[in-house]
Parts: sequence; structure tokens; C-alpha cells
Amino acid sequence: MRTDSFAVRHIGPREGNLDKMLNVIGVESLDQLIYETIPDDIRLKKDLDLPRALSENEFLYHIQKLAARNKMFKSYIGLGYHETFTPSVIKRNVLESPGWYTAYTPYQAEISQGRLEALLNFQTMICDLTGMPLANASLLDEGTAAAEAMAMLFELRSREQKKAGVVRFFVSEEILPQTLSILKTRAVPLGVELVVGDHKTFDFTEDFFGTMLQYPGKYGQVFDYREFVSKAGENNIKVAVAADILSLVMLTPPGELGVDVVVGTTQRFGIPMGYGGPHAAYFATREEYKRNVPGRIIGVTKDVNGNRALRMALQTREQHIKRDRATSNICTAQVLLAVMAGMYSVYHGPEGLKYIGSKVHHSAVTLSRVLQQLGYEQTNASYFDTLVLKGNAARVREVAENNEINFLYIDNNTISVAINEATSIDDLNDIIAIFAEAAGKEAVTLNALDKTTVIPETLQRTSAFLENEVFNAYHSETALMRYLRKLERKDLSLNHSMISLGSCTMKLNAASEMLPVSMAQWANIHPFVPVEQVEGYQEVLRELEQQLNVITGFAGTSLQPNSGAQGEFAGLMVIRAYHEANGNTNRNICLIPASAHGTNPASAVMAGMKVVVTKTDEKGNIDINDLREKAEKHKDNLAALMVTYPSTHGVFESSIKEITKIAHDNGGQVYMDGANMNAQVGLTNPATIGADVCHLNLHKTFSIPHGGGGPGVGPICVAEHLVKFLPSSPVIKTGGENAITAISAAPWGSALVCLISYAYIKMLGVNGLTDATKYAILNANYIKNRLSGHFDVLYTGERGRAAHEMIVDCRPFKKNGIEVTDIAKRLMDYGFHSPTVSFPVAGTLMIEPTESENMEELDRFCDAMIAIRKEIDKVTADDADNLLKNAPHTLEMVTADEWHFPYTRKEAAYPLSYIAENKFWPSVRRVDDAYGDRNLMCTCAPIEAYAEAE
Repeated sequence: MRTDSFAVRHIGPREGNLDKMLNVIGVESLDQLIYETIPDDIRLKKDLDLPRALSENEFLYHIQKLAARNKMFKSYIGLGYHETFTPSVIKRNVLESPGWYTAYTPYQAEISQGRLEALLNFQTMICDLTGMPLANASLLDEGTAAAEAMAMLFELRSREQKKAGVVRFFVSEEILPQTLSILKTRAVPLGVELVVGDHKTFDFTEDFFGTMLQYPGKYGQVFDYREFVSKAGENNIKVAVAADILSLVMLTPPGELGVDVVVGTTQRFGIPMGYGGPHAAYFATREEYKRNVPGRIIGVTKDVNGNRALRMALQTREQHIKRDRATSNICTAQVLLAVMAGMYSVYHGPEGLKYIGSKVHHSAVTLSRVLQQLGYEQTNASYFDTLVLKGNAARVREVAENNEINFLYIDNNTISVAINEATSIDDLNDIIAIFAEAAGKEAVTLNALDKTTVIPETLQRTSAFLENEVFNAYHSETALMRYLRKLERKDLSLNHSMISLGSCTMKLNAASEMLPVSMAQWANIHPFVPVEQVEGYQEVLRELEQQLNVITGFAGTSLQPNSGAQGEFAGLMVIRAYHEANGNTNRNICLIPASAHGTNPASAVMAGMKVVVTKTDEKGNIDINDLREKAEKHKDNLAALMVTYPSTHGVFESSIKEITKIAHDNGGQVYMDGANMNAQVGLTNPATIGADVCHLNLHKTFSIPHGGGGPGVGPICVAEHLVKFLPSSPVIKTGGENAITAISAAPWGSALVCLISYAYIKMLGVNGLTDATKYAILNANYIKNRLSGHFDVLYTGERGRAAHEMIVDCRPFKKNGIEVTDIAKRLMDYGFHSPTVSFPVAGTLMIEPTESENMEELDRFCDAMIAIRKEIDKVTADDADNLLKNAPHTLEMVTADEWHFPYTRKEAAYPLSYIAENKFWPSVRRVDDAYGDRNLMCTCAPIEAYAEAE
């Protein structure tokens, strides 16, 4: 075995297993399997133009050399990003723990109680600090959260406003520039007219439906919005506020001002800047808007025994169910970062947050006093952490950069300085020395902070926050370490067993890929520093873009979208811009197959397109006759066809080139959803099949961890004619010459975790990437054939092969009284997370094993499925008290004094011999979703408080 080969470590099946696996499948070689799976006319005829693989040690040396090219300046730029301290206990036990970062989205609540509790803490923290009654479990970043708020308020217009065509939305000129750019992107397809101006002179006329304010303002001034909010309410105009989360420990929370929505980022709560992300945004609003809130909400319910349990609430709002009528297209949250931010508050508690907030504020007040003594005019009358100073910006910048410090230079005569948690008295003295030198004066040395405040008494926070026990019980490292471990034990992650989710590609997140994320030279970089200070980052991002160009066959890439759904929206907005540039503003029809991901129609609607659904045939393939008929019918207005390849049914459709040609012949562009790119890399690509743009899920194919539902990165890759339209940033230049406005807040989105995909590609190299794809297809077909005779696979290719995933039909078991959900819950007793339930076909399981699982793990999973199949055969529709209906079985249940079930405890908990070696115990029995939706509770109040609600 080559010990210096990363591919040998990443790819699961061993060389000695290959012949057995091929024999089970019924082929003589891996190449024969690939030939029988992928149509020959779309196979790449030569290897990818990528370099040889680096070993893990070579890569770590390489990434350290690149890191040294990032200049570690102290940055006081602000604009929504601030240096912070990640408590080591959180860094080690969450960020660097595979128990947290390899978990899947908590759709299977019984084996996700740890993450769900951590997210409930996050929601409680947000509600407390914002003064709002309801919060979701995170969004992507502050700018996109603000855009979601605008879209929600637009949807919430009164019947009279909709009838009158009220479409104007006022945005304060104090909004962060990146947020304004995203609002512009979202407003156009919605039909919203943005009006940017001074909130102090805003005329509350009836042609406005909503407003957006910044609190404090973009350069730090704290405004009293009470009168504004009151007048808005009197005129039926709803108010959203983007608020700095740390400032809310000292400022009156927006909820107490009477606003309707509060959004922001929790980056300041222990999350590294990471050159822009990932960071968990927050979204808080009124109780009455709960069914309009984008993203996920964690709610409290009970299990079948009446014990407290958590689960994702109100899932009927989500895109996978409502499709083009969804609240938003949000599919990935920022769960891992939300967990970290929530734990930051758990660790510090209310008194700790007050200490941090007051230290930041007093540092700013002290600095302001001294700089004014040096002759600088400080124009912010009321502020939390940011000063605006009048002076020679060019001279200050020269001195500052010579001393490795960055400020924000607003114009030639205005400098902004934003103080942060990491700012010490020594740092303040360094800042003072810079301004003194720039002014030609003697510096003053500080020894202590002023304890005064410049926040008006009317805006000082008086209400308590974080009074729940969880925020007051774990303030020592020992206590928090044990709490985190307790929660981790409640979650089934990849460090326990395979997670075979179709369409989600839960593959190995290698330790060598993850290590750079914790390095300060990558983590502690502000996204708006001059690009010449980050040569290391710029090289990584440029090379990653080029690597993705080669892999997809396209000409240009934007890394800005920070989720797959954002990538879909970005790609469609680029297509929209292309049509408009050609004078085809009428092209607004988007053809989408009935089998498509739910995000596809939701994204199309967000991009201002009208969805026309095309049929699939009895084999699960796109119905070409129906597609041609609808393309020709709408040829004058056709904007795009959205297609997933291989299909959502796990098949390489042989007619794909004909499908894309139909769209082109009728004036449309082809958007390929890259969710299934794990079956393409090195063997075929989107350009070869005839697509014009695709998004890639770096958190799937390219190994960024799911983190329990995020972080994600969803870059778009485009053909030559679309490169000029790639998205821009208002602060740092990115994008094409005719770029659309921003998709995400940071110029390169979640740049920090792009390091992981960069590492994945560098260490696999040209041959390893292709082998990974081949073995993903091998593993899927091995499972398919092992389950043959026990379960029916709904769709296969023309030669009977699956792609990298397959759909197993569980609908025949209804005659036994067994639903697909029962199988999903019973798998927990066998130590496995369920495959994808009822997508894309109701009553089915979609299985995807990925290339990183070895044959032994595949066999354990297949043995479990076959054993469950035998259990199904033993029950009837009249027999509700059986192993599957009662699953999952908890430790409390199995060890109870009494046992009244018609099967043994061993059958319940240890149905196969391997389970005893590594038993995973679900922490609750089956949860009651209906009860939770009837009695929505989304903060940390004990369930006893709601016992009478039913």
C-alpha cells in the first residue's frame, strides 16, 4: 500500500475487495461498469488537465507556505466583520470535532437531539438579544438574511397593498454596502423598487410596504429609531433592522423599539472572519409571521412516551415540499457556525457578554477621547464600537500600513476605526501612535480604560437576557467540555457509521483537508483588506476557480454563492442578465422536470422566472416529447432549462445531449444542477453534455463537511459567453465586466472553507479525482445488487446500472402496514442514519454510499436493510405493535423494569451481531411532529410550561 497516497486513504474499497464487488455486480472490471453506466457519447476523451496528486505531507507544507503570504495585519475595518476570540474549548470540541462537523441536517430528529439542542440555544440567544419572540436556526450571512427579510415583508403586504401595486421598499443609506448590493440583486426579479435615502427625512407615504435600517449605522453611529418605527406602523409600513449582535448587550434591543424583523450576523460570537465566511446569520421576527420565516426553525415537542424532544418545526414551509410556492429557496443553513456562536454565549453567559461588550465600548470611548486630544474631529455622537475621524486619510493609511494595521478609509478626509473583542490596551496605544505620527504630534500612552458611555440613556439596554439555565451553568472549561460531549453523544455522525443519503454525498472530510481552517493565517483575515495583503488567499481562490473550470469544462467560476441554493439563484440571474444584454427581456420561462430538486423551482421564481414543469416517463427519465412540445410552445419567451445530471432518479440519461439541444434550439440556456457531480468528475462534465452554467455543491462533491446542515459553498461555473455577467462585490472588485450585483455578502463568499475543496483536489490529483467518481459508482451498484431480491430499485440506466445513487421502492410494504418512515426509524436501531426519505418519489429511500465507504461498511448497511426486510415480512397491517412501528428503541426503554412488547429486548436493540461492538442509542423515541407544530415553542423554556397547551 502506498502510504503517501491520499487517494488510498480517501477511497474506501481496498484493492483486495475489488474482485468480490465486481463479481456481485456482474462485471469483469471497473472500466466495464463505467462503460455500462455512462453513455459513451458524453465520456471525456482525455484526462482532466490537472496536476499530479500531492501527498498529505506535501500538501500541508504547501498550504503553510501559502499561509505565510497572507499578511497578518490588525484590522479595524468593521463593516460587519470583526476580529473575535474563539474559545479554545469550542474550537477543539466543535469546530475540530468530526462528531459535530460530519453530521447531516437533523431531519431524523431521534438521532440528532444534540445538534437540535445546540440550535435551540442559538434561537433562544437570538430572541433574548434582539427582543423578538421567534428566531430561526440561522441563515447564510447578514446580507442574504436582509434580502430574505425584504422578500418576506413583500409577501406579507396587506390585500389592499397588493391590489394597489405597492412595491416600494425604503433602505437607509446607513445600510452596509454589501447588504445594499444583495438587496438590489433580489429586488429586481421580485419587482420591488428600492429607494435609498436618509431615514431622518423619509416621507411615510402609502406607496411603501417596508423599510430596512442598520443598527448601529454602517460607520457606527447609533440612531434612535423609535419615532421612525412608530410612524411606519401608523402607515402600515413594516420595519426590518440589521443589528450588530454584540452591541445588543448594551443597546435597547430592536424588538423593544417595535420593529417587525431583526437580522444580522453572529460572526462576533467566536467565529473567525475567515476572509468572509462561513458565518451564521440570524433572523428574528414576530410570532404571527412564523409560517413565512425562511430557513429552519427548531421546535420543542415530545416523543411517544411524552418525554421532551426536539425537531425541525413547520417543515411545510420548506422548498422541498412547496417548490415554486416555497417561502424561499434556502436549503443550507450555517449550523456548525450557529452551534459555535450559541456555545460562545453558553460559555460566557450574560455577565460574560456584558463584560466583553462594555470592554469594547469603553475602549472606543477612551480612544475617541485621546484622538480628539491629538486634534482629530470624531463625528459619531453616539456609538458602540466605531469612530469616524476627520484627517488626512492618505497619510494615516501610509503610517498604519507601515505598522501592519488596517482602518476603513471612507474618503480622502475620513477614517473609520472599529474596535473589537480582541483589542487590548496595547492595541489602543498602537492606534494612538499611528494617528499621532500622522498628525506630527507626540503620542499619549494609555494605562486604563474610561468607564464612561456615550450611549444615550434612552438607548441603553435595561432588559435582562440569557436567563435560561443553559447560559448560566457551563462557564468553566470542564463544564462546557462535558456539556458539548453530552450533546455530541446524542447525534449520529460519520464518525460512527455511513450516512447513505441520496443527493447529499456524505463523504469523508479528511483531517488534512480540515487542518488549514484552524490556522490563524487563514482564519483571522478581514474580507475587505487590500488584496495585496492576501497573496496566499488570492492564489488559492484563483487556482480553485481554475480547477473547477477544468472539471466542469467551462470558462469562468464565481466562488461567491455560499450555498447550493444561492448558486442556483446566481446561475439563473446570470442567465437573466445574458438575455437582457441581448435585448430579450421577455425571456422568463424556465422549464423544470417534475423530478427536479425542490430548490430548482424555488430558485427560478426568486430569479423572476415562470416555472413550466415537464413530465418524466415511466422509466423516470425526462419525457423528451413533452419537453420539446413545451420548449417550442414557449420558444419566444424561453429563458432556461434546469436539469440535474445524472438525474435525480440516479440515472445517466442517454438522451441528455438531445435534451440540451432542444433548449438551445428554442432560445434558452441550460442550467445544470450540480448536486450529482460526484458521478461526473473526470468522466464527463456539464460542458460536454451541453449545459451553459452549473452550480457545484462544494459541501458534497468536493468534501466540505455538512456540519449538521451547513456550512456550504455553491460556486457557479459558466461558459465563455456568460463570464462577463459573474457577480460583483461593492467593496472589493470581483466578477465580470458586466457583472450582476452581489449574491452574498463577502467578495469570495465562504472563503475559509474553500481551502477544504482546494485541498481535496490538490491531494487527489487528476487520477484520484477520476478514481473517486468510479468508486462512487462502484459502491452504489454494489449496494444495488446486494439488495436485489429484497428491495426493488425504481430506475436504472439502459444497461441496468445505477449512477452513484439509487431509489429503493418501499411502497409495497404498505400491505404489511409499514411506511418508509418506519424503515428509516428502524435503521437507527441498527446504528445507521436513514437514506433520503420520500425524495424524489414519495414512499421511497434514495441511497448514496459515496466512494469513501469501504466494503465492510457497505455490507453492514446491506445486512441491516435485508434484516429489516425480513422483519417486515413477519408483520401485518393489523399488527401495530411491532419492531418497526416502535422504532427507534432507546436505552431507557430497553432497560426498563417492565417489557410488554411481543419481541425480545435483544431483537429490539441488538438485531445483528455487529451492533454490540458499537451500539448507538437514540436518545428519544419517535417524536410527535404534529404536537410540536400545534404548540410551536422555539426557545429553551421547559416543556412543563406547555403541558396544558394541547
